[in-house]
Amino acid sequence: MTDTFQFKLLATDGKARRGEVSMPRGTIRTPAFMPVGTVGTVKAMYLDQVRELGADIILGNTYHLMLRPGAERVARLGGLHELIRWPFPILTDSGGFQVMSLSGLRKLDEQGVTFKSHIDGALHHMSPERSIEIQGLLDSDIQMQLDECVALPASPKEIERAMEMSLRWAERCKAAFGDQPGKAMFGIVQGGDIPHLRVRSAEALSGLGLKGYAIGGLAVGEPQEVMLDMIDTTIPHLPTEKPRYLMGVGTPDDMLKSVARGVDMFDCVMPTRSGRHGLAFTRRGRINLRNARHAAGMRPLDEESTCPAARDYSRAYLHHLVRANESLGGMLLTWNNLSYYQDLMAGIRKAIEEGGFADFMAETQEMWARGDLAPL
Repeated sequence: MTDTFQFKLLATDGKARRGEVSMPRGTIRTPAFMPVGTVGTVKAMYLDQVRELGADIILGNTYHLMLRPGAERVARLGGLHELIRWPFPILTDSGGFQVMSLSGLRKLDEQGVTFKSHIDGALHHMSPERSIEIQGLLDSDIQMQLDECVALPASPKEIERAMEMSLRWAERCKAAFGDQPGKAMFGIVQGGDIPHLRVRSAEALSGLGLKGYAIGGLAVGEPQEVMLDMIDTTIPHLPTEKPRYLMGVGTPDDMLKSVARGVDMFDCVMPTRSGRHGLAFTRRGRINLRNARHAAGMRPLDEESTCPAARDYSRAYLHHLVRANESLGGMLLTWNNLSYYQDLMAGIRKAIEEGGFADFMAETQEMWARGDLAPL
């Protein structure tokens, strides 16, 4: 915990980095996985549980919170931390991705984006300045620039147009954010799957001297190989002394391979969303609890886990809960999944500190490949 926003690199192993992002509300150990708390809640979890599993920071979503309960109301209620009972760091995304993907009618121009709420159809306008204003009202610690995220595949011309506009918006967001020593605004590298556009975006954003940098516009349906190529293309053009955040990623395998390329921070709805749909992530890979093979299985998900959801409940019971659409099924599997994600990140951090990341990565992948144990 520090009075100002800082990033310190503690160890490297190949391109993998072990660091710390510190700010007044706490310290984020990196590489870090940030659970997604879209509307002020990490779905199906108490925030005390989220903290106990090892989360140093969670995400909030600007688009959803501006529509409900409203940014001004959150500010009157003391800010997002106070409202949701999470006194630790919060990162808010800019709302750009949701505006592009969720809102029905939208009109995009240099000033920003006008869109219809998916809740009641009301018209709203989001400019770079308004996005930063909303994130300030929410009182988040790491704020993201407003950007235009293009779904792949798209034409090179369209990708370039959106990337250039995102750069201009980054400058406006920086001006709107101003000087806030204890907080940070991150720029977002865009450029789709076109290497020279990624380089152009990364270099231009680096020139703005921001406190951190995100790689955006990936994990939108492209093959993993394309995502990894774009990370390899982008990272050499980002400052070494600033944190790097890969937005919306991903699977445990995505995260392992991205850490190996120098990424520090991740977020994804996968562990929570999968949990609500009957899918568990474990040391032995993914387990689909809807599958009939678990109907009479007395084995827990992972007898060696420190998480009660993984260690103490039989697969037969979890299978029953999932098939019966009981809330507890989603709660237990979400708890298991977030526990596995945080355990994986803790293992990664320890391996980098000890100079054994390559071995850790190989052993982890080998365990996944071996697959699940036979039913008991």
